[in-house]
Amino acid sequence: MTGLHVQMLGPLTIRRDGNVLTLPASRKARALFAYLALAPHAVTRSQLCELLWDVPNDPRGELRWCLSKIRGLIETADQRRVETAGDTVRLDLRGCFVDAIAIAEAVQNLATVAPARLRQIASFFGGDFLDGLEIDRSPVFNGWLIAQRRRFRFFHAAVLERLVSDAGDDEILGHLEAWLELAPFDHRVHDKLLQTLARRGRIREGEEHLAATAKSFEVEGLDSAPLYESWRNARGQPAMAVVPDASEVAATPATRRASIAVMPFVDGSFAGDLRGGAADAMAHDIITRLAKLRSLFVIAQGSVFALHERKICAEDAGRVLNVDYVVSGSVRRQGNQLTVIVELAETRTARIVWAERFDQKLDDAFLVLDEIGNRIVASIASEVETNERNLAILKPPNSLTAWEAHHRGLWHMYRFNKADNQRAQHFFEMAVRLDPTFARAYAGLSFTHFQSAFQGWADRKAEIDLAYDTAGRSMLIDDRDPAAHWAVGRALWLRGQYDDSVDKLKQAIDLSPNFALGHYALAFVQSQAGDPTAAILSSDHSRHLSPFDPLIFAMLGARALALVRLGQFEEAADWAAKAAARPNAHAQIHAIAACSLALAGRTDEARLQLATIHKTQPRYSSDDFFTALKFDADGERLFREGARRVGMR
Repeated sequence: MTGLHVQMLGPLTIRRDGNVLTLPASRKARALFAYLALAPHAVTRSQLCELLWDVPNDPRGELRWCLSKIRGLIETADQRRVETAGDTVRLDLRGCFVDAIAIAEAVQNLATVAPARLRQIASFFGGDFLDGLEIDRSPVFNGWLIAQRRRFRFFHAAVLERLVSDAGDDEILGHLEAWLELAPFDHRVHDKLLQTLARRGRIREGEEHLAATAKSFEVEGLDSAPLYESWRNARGQPAMAVVPDASEVAATPATRRASIAVMPFVDGSFAGDLRGGAADAMAHDIITRLAKLRSLFVIAQGSVFALHERKICAEDAGRVLNVDYVVSGSVRRQGNQLTVIVELAETRTARIVWAERFDQKLDDAFLVLDEIGNRIVASIASEVETNERNLAILKPPNSLTAWEAHHRGLWHMYRFNKADNQRAQHFFEMAVRLDPTFARAYAGLSFTHFQSAFQGWADRKAEIDLAYDTAGRSMLIDDRDPAAHWAVGRALWLRGQYDDSVDKLKQAIDLSPNFALGHYALAFVQSQAGDPTAAILSSDHSRHLSPFDPLIFAMLGARALALVRLGQFEEAADWAAKAAARPNAHAQIHAIAACSLALAGRTDEARLQLATIHKTQPRYSSDDFFTALKFDADGERLFREGARRVGMR
C-alpha cells in the first residue's frame, strides 16, 4: 500500500505508505477533511462555515485553523493538496486512494464491473460511513453525514445484490446474510434466500425464515403475501389465485411503466422530526405533479409517508416498494434564504441519476416553492425518460417490452432525420402492438408522422391524416394524459386548424403545468401566426422547465420566429444561431436561422446556414420552408424577404 490511502467506511483512517497517520484531535478538522474529499468541486468558505459551525465566535478563523491541521496531515514538502482560490477551498487527492470514491465510481456502472473487482469493492465496506464522527451543534454536517451513511448502505446492498446474482453455491449464502442485515425489508433478498434454501433442500430452514420474516413484516405494517408467493415458487408449488395490487399491475410486462417513489423531504430548518412543514409540502407537491404527467407509476403519498414514519430511509423504501426510482431531498430555511437539495436514484443499481441544489430568496414563500417544484418535477421526468431510453437502446430488439420499445422509439425519434424517424415509427408500432392501451406510444407514433409531413419525408396529406389518427387514439385511451392532447394539438396545426390547435395545447398544459413540451408546442404555433409575445414567454418557460431537452433547438427556434415578427431582427438572429448550433437541429431550424440572420444584415452567416442545409438536401428551397411553416401575412412577408436576401430560391 503506497501513497495516501483514505478509509471512510468505518472510522476515518488515513495511511501513508501503509503507515497509519495520527488524525487531528479536532472532530471538526476530521469532518472538514472528509467533506472536502468527497466534494465534486471547490466549496466556498461561507458554505464550510455553515456546515460545521452553528454559532461560532470566529468561523473563518476556526476554518483556517482546521485547514492548517489538514495540510499538516496530508501534504508533503513537494505535494500541496489543500487548494485555496479566492473564497473557495478544494482538496487535490489525485493519486490517492479513497474507498468512498472508489465505491461510488464502481456503482455508477455496476453492471459492467468484473466479479473479482466487485468482491474487492465489497471488502471496502468496513462499517458505517465515518463511524463515530457525529458533531454536536452542527446540524448541517450531521444531516450530510446521515445522508451519506444511507447512500453507502444503499451502495452496499446494490453491490451485494450483484454478487448474489453471480455467486456460486459456496459463497452465495454469505452474501445473502450480509445483504439481509443491511436491508431486512427488501423483498429481493428474501426471494433469493428462499430460492437458495429450496434449491439446496433446506426446507425446514426456509419455513423458519419465512415465518420469522413474515412476522417482522406484519409488525411493520408491510405486506407479507409476496414472501409466501416467493416460497411457493421456490418449491415449485402452484401459485394461489390473488387479485394483483396496483404496484404489481405497474410491473406487468405488457403494461409496465417506470415506477417512482418520492419520499418526504428532510426539514433542516428545525431540530427534531417535525412534520407538516415546507418539506412535507414539497414532497406532496412533487408526487401530485408527477402523477399528472401520466408517464410514470407514482407511489401514493400514504405509502411513502408511512414508511418514513417507520424510520425506513429513502433507499430502503425504494426496495421495499419495488420501484425503479426513488426521490429524496431536504428543505432548509435560513433567514430569507431557502435551500432545497433533491436527488433521484435508480433503485436496483444505487446509481445517482440526477441531483441538484436550489437556492432561492424567500420574497414570496409560496411562489418560490411552486417555482422550485416546477423545476424538480420537469427535471425528474426528463432524467427518467433519458435513463429509460439509454437502457432500452442496449437491449436486443426482439426482447423489448412495450415500455422499452416506446423508449427505444424515443431514442431514434430525437435524432430528427428520415432514417431514424422510420426506426422510431417501427418501435412505437411495436409498443402499441404489445400494449394497445399504451397512450404515450400512440402519441410518439403521431410525432413521427408529424415529422414526416413537416420535413417533407413522405406524402404530406397521408402523413397529416396518420398524425391526427394516431393522436386521436392516444387521447381515446387516456384523455387525462397531457402528451395525448399535445399530439392532437400538433396534428390540428398541421391541418390548418389554428384555434383548435391552441385550445388543445392549452388543455395539455392545464392537465400538467410541468409538461415542458406542451409549453414549447404552444410557443411554436403562436410564434408563426398568434401572439408573438406570448410565444416568447412559452418558449422561455419550456426551456426553464427542461433546460437539457432534446427539443431545445426547437424551443430556441420558436423564440427566434416570434422575435422576427416583432421586428427585433438582431436578437432573433442570435437566438436562431443558437438553435442551429444544436447537434440535432434539422433543416427547418437552419432555414429559420438563415432568414433571421439575413434580416439582421448578417449575410455571410446566413449563407453558411443555407450551405449547411444544402449539404444534406441539395434541392431545399423556399417552397419547402413555407410549406412546413404557417405564417400569418406579416410573418410570411418578413421571412420571404429574408429568404430573398440569402438567396433561398
